[in-house]
Amino acid sequence: MRLYPTSRMIVDIQQYMTTLGSQAREASRSIARADANAKNSALFALADAIRRNFSVLLEENRADLAAARADGLAAAMIDRLTLTEKSVAGMAAGIEQVAALPDPVGEITGLKIRPSGIQVGRMRVPLGVVGIIYEARPGVTADAAALCLKSGNAAILRGGSEAIRSNRAIAALVRESLAAAGLPRHAVQVVDTTDRAAVGCLITMREHVDVIVPRGGKGLISRLLAEARVPMIQHLDGNCHVYLDDEADAAMSARIVENAKTQRYGTCNTAESLLVARARAGDLLPPVAAMLRARGVEIRGCAETRALVEEALPASEEDYASEFLAPIISVKVVDGIDEAIAHINRYGSHHTDSIVTGNYARALRFLREVDSASVMVNASTRFADGFEYGLGAEIGISTDKIHARGPVGLEGLTSQKWVVLGTGQIRE
Repeated sequence: MRLYPTSRMIVDIQQYMTTLGSQAREASRSIARADANAKNSALFALADAIRRNFSVLLEENRADLAAARADGLAAAMIDRLTLTEKSVAGMAAGIEQVAALPDPVGEITGLKIRPSGIQVGRMRVPLGVVGIIYEARPGVTADAAALCLKSGNAAILRGGSEAIRSNRAIAALVRESLAAAGLPRHAVQVVDTTDRAAVGCLITMREHVDVIVPRGGKGLISRLLAEARVPMIQHLDGNCHVYLDDEADAAMSARIVENAKTQRYGTCNTAESLLVARARAGDLLPPVAAMLRARGVEIRGCAETRALVEEALPASEEDYASEFLAPIISVKVVDGIDEAIAHINRYGSHHTDSIVTGNYARALRFLREVDSASVMVNASTRFADGFEYGLGAEIGISTDKIHARGPVGLEGLTSQKWVVLGTGQIRE
């Protein structure tokens, strides 16, 4: 039996979304007080259901892919949309990793005894109802459901139209798992319409939704910033940098750049810009450039880059500020770490940036002064995600500075309230 109407049945989008919001608000109260055993039971059931139904998920995903290709969807979006046996297995493993994490809800920290004798601390609590808007990636449906459930939140998930069949299939498994654990089926709801008006409703329902988490391109984020009335944990584009310092190891530099740029082109933690210290550009850049060209990456560089790399094309100001999501990289030769940090802070998107160096002092300077959500030393930018950070999965990667920054896992989906423990004290 369907628990959601089909898109054709939804006539009044406002009424439909209001119903989802009301159901989510009611479910959020039950989920907030659910114990860890019940939540973990649902998560393990979901992981098991995904493994048992992987062929169904792949079949629905193939239908989404066929429609997306027919519509001319960009290669980067096709990459994000695609499910494989490996990625479905990873989806299930990520859910189990979330289940294995400590339950943050109810944790009390920082208790201190005041002169009056009261104890003052902070308790971690759910945010309430989380609305998540995302494009292409059907795996987000499972990740978001798992994280919201474990952190005691209800969720309203609005995936992109290109993944509607995949998302419906995963949503059915989520509902099955919630029911098996005795939890309210409205704790996780997938918006079952591709009508864009649903997004407009979701981002303005302050009475039903506590926070919006968007995952998508600049067009989606720009629209939400202009129209949203619900607070957002936002993620703009991912213009990530790798800086090769003049004390960088050559072999390490090539290995890190290769992984950061060429492992996958369509992810927000892929390196889009390469900076090279002038003192070592002559020996570091040519082999790295040869490796990139051998893998089909187009290089757009400054005049010094073009002098060292014959195939390089001229780079524009726009190139240095771009998230290509394609086999293209911007390259600039810089004077040293001062210029590298200035360039990253000017052109970057405050997502993830890495330095390759053997110099401890410069590594610390880079960590302190680069204004990004994740800053790395001698590591690929591709590590910047929830699974690699030990969060089990992520709801998104925040480039905000308030509340949550970087990969948003369980703690990012909770808040803290002050608690006071007394033994009868009164204020004099």
